[in-house]
Amino acid sequence: MDYIQANTCGRLHDAREASISPLDRGFLYGDAIYEVWRTCDHCIFGFEDHWARLENTAQGIGFKLPFDKQTALSEVRKTTSCYRQKMEYDGDLYIRLQITRGGGTIGLFPKFADTANWVILVKPVHDFTEKELNAGMTITLVDYPRRNPIESLNPALKTGNYLNNILGIRQAEARGTTEALFLNLKGEITETSVRNIAFVINEEIVTPPLSAGILSGITRLIFLRDIAPKLPFKVTEKTLLPSDITLADECFLLSTTQDIQPVASIDNKQFALGPHTITRKLKTAFAEYIRNYVAERPQLLV
Repeated sequence: MDYIQANTCGRLHDAREASISPLDRGFLYGDAIYEVWRTCDHCIFGFEDHWARLENTAQGIGFKLPFDKQTALSEVRKTTSCYRQKMEYDGDLYIRLQITRGGGTIGLFPKFADTANWVILVKPVHDFTEKELNAGMTITLVDYPRRNPIESLNPALKTGNYLNNILGIRQAEARGTTEALFLNLKGEITETSVRNIAFVINEEIVTPPLSAGILSGITRLIFLRDIAPKLPFKVTEKTLLPSDITLADECFLLSTTQDIQPVASIDNKQFALGPHTITRKLKTAFAEYIRNYVAERPQLLV
C-alpha cells in the first residue's frame, strides 16, 4: 500500500498504525459519518458544500460534531502539510475526514458512546488521463441488492455504512466492469456504488432525483446549481427506468475526486465517447468552474 498520512484526533501518524480502539462504534457498528474532498491546484474544492453536508448527515443521525469548520480546516492543513513534506509531493490530494460517535461499552445504545473520535486521511488523488477518458468506464446493472430506501437508511446521508454498496460492487468485479448501477425498490435507476449518474438523451441531460434514493453528491449539486443554468442544453431531474438506458446516446458519472467521468457501456449498451461528445463539453465547463473557484478562494489553499 502506498503511504497514507493519518491524523487521529490531532496525532499525525502513518495510517497503517492502529489509532482507534476496537470498542469504537465506527468499527463495531458503522456508527460514523464522513466526507471526502480533493484539492485542485492546492485548493480544497467544494469545502463549504461538503461541510454543510457533513453537518446535515450528523444531524440526520443525531450526531454532535467534535469541532467547528475552522478547526477542521486547520487540522486538514496540518495533515496535508505533513504529507507533502514527508513525501516531497506537490500534486493534488485526496482528503477524507471520518468521525465516529466514539467508544464505550459494547451495545447498540448511543448513550454508551463516550467522546467522538475522528481521523483525517490524505493521499494523492488520481485524475483520468486522456486515454482513460476516451476509453470510458464500464458499468453493470445489478438487480440485487437494491439501493437502501429513503425510509430505511437514507442514502442522502454520508454515513460509514457501505455494505449495500460493497455487495453491488462485488458483482461488478465478478462481471469485469468498473462500477455497479443500483435500482431502488420500485425498479428505478438510482446511482452507482460511489458516484451519481446522468444520461444524455436526445441532447437533454437527465439525472435521477434525490427522491429516487441517492447520495446528495456535491459534484451533482454544483453541476445542477451552478453549471447547468449556463449550458445550451436542457438539464432535468426525473425518474429513470432500466428501459431508458437504451434511449441514451451518452452516459456520465459525477464524483468529488474525478468530477465528470464518461461511461463507455452499461452491460451491452454502448455510449458515445470522445472529445466531440456533450459529456466532454460538460467536463470542460466543470474545469472552468473549478478554475474560477480556486482563483476566488485563496483561504482554502493547502
